[in-house]
Amino acid sequence: MTRDVRAVVDLAALRHNLAMVRAAAPSSRVMAVVKANGYGHGLQETAKALVSADAFAVSCLEEALTLREAGLLHPIVLLEGFFDSDELRAITTHRLDIVVHADWQLQVLERCRLQRPIRVWVKVDTGMGRIGFQPERVGAVLERLRACSAVRQLRLMTHLAYADDRRSPKTEEQLALFERISAELGLERSIANSAGILAWPATHAEWVRPGIMLYGVSPFVDDGPRPELRPVMTLSSRLIAIQQFRRGDTVGYAGSYVCPEDMAVGIVAIGYGDGYPRHASNGGPVLVKGRRTTILGRVSMDMLCVDLRGFDDVQVNDPVVLWGAGLPVEEVAAASGTIPYELLCKLTQRVRFEYRDQHGES
Repeated sequence: MTRDVRAVVDLAALRHNLAMVRAAAPSSRVMAVVKANGYGHGLQETAKALVSADAFAVSCLEEALTLREAGLLHPIVLLEGFFDSDELRAITTHRLDIVVHADWQLQVLERCRLQRPIRVWVKVDTGMGRIGFQPERVGAVLERLRACSAVRQLRLMTHLAYADDRRSPKTEEQLALFERISAELGLERSIANSAGILAWPATHAEWVRPGIMLYGVSPFVDDGPRPELRPVMTLSSRLIAIQQFRRGDTVGYAGSYVCPEDMAVGIVAIGYGDGYPRHASNGGPVLVKGRRTTILGRVSMDMLCVDLRGFDDVQVNDPVVLWGAGLPVEEVAAASGTIPYELLCKLTQRVRFEYRDQHGES
């Protein structure tokens, strides 16, 4: 039996979460964000499960071409636009949409002559402080783009920086600024990310851009209610050994856990070499045979140790869930001092991916 570290991706859960987007924003079209290999879930597989979305959003040309090679004909938006003028030929050939967020991109479009004009989303920085044109420049940028033969349609986009905190007033401030800019322009707009979709209905506009919620993860950092999303990925392994230790024995590297009593400790075949977070050491939650317990000592490259006190019926080869069904990845991320996005995106090639639908087919 090969080393059994697997990530099971529930395609029916993806569709359920997309349906939640539609229910929350019924008047908006949906641009499903599948960048970063579908947030670590598999780019082609994720997009095919989300085929009823109105468009897809990716980070770069390579991701877009992967979707085209998979036969997907949806509008695809390059969220960072083009990185080099040489990409424009492929962008036009494959009918991709681009975000323009910087003067150098604007200048390239003004100079180029394309076989087919491109649809452009103009990115406005309303408070994210990352990429995008400052609000006072938007009018002039639009005027220049309207004069470009390389551009066939203009739309506006901004990004919410604080929507994951439902108590923050900053989202309403960003929205008010964007509304002042866009109110009289008559352009289609996109504002809402996952948190905006669920908590800030006024941000829905013509297009919403769900990302993390599609994968069954709450976008919120506050202590409000968790949305009824279904986890899409379940990461699991198995017990490969059960050790009986005495009081005072140490567990793992540097002896960072000292047994307070005679106790059973389980060894699980997963570690940071698989992408499991090392910072989940000493207290990170796991499920053994569906029951909750914690990590003991340091997570190592290939293994971690778990507390089996009270698990009288446990055996070698019993299943261990690291996150997913019964254990939200948000909880593991909190125990690791990071965010769910990072955990999902960092799984390595040693993890075997399986794709299953509602009836369990793979």
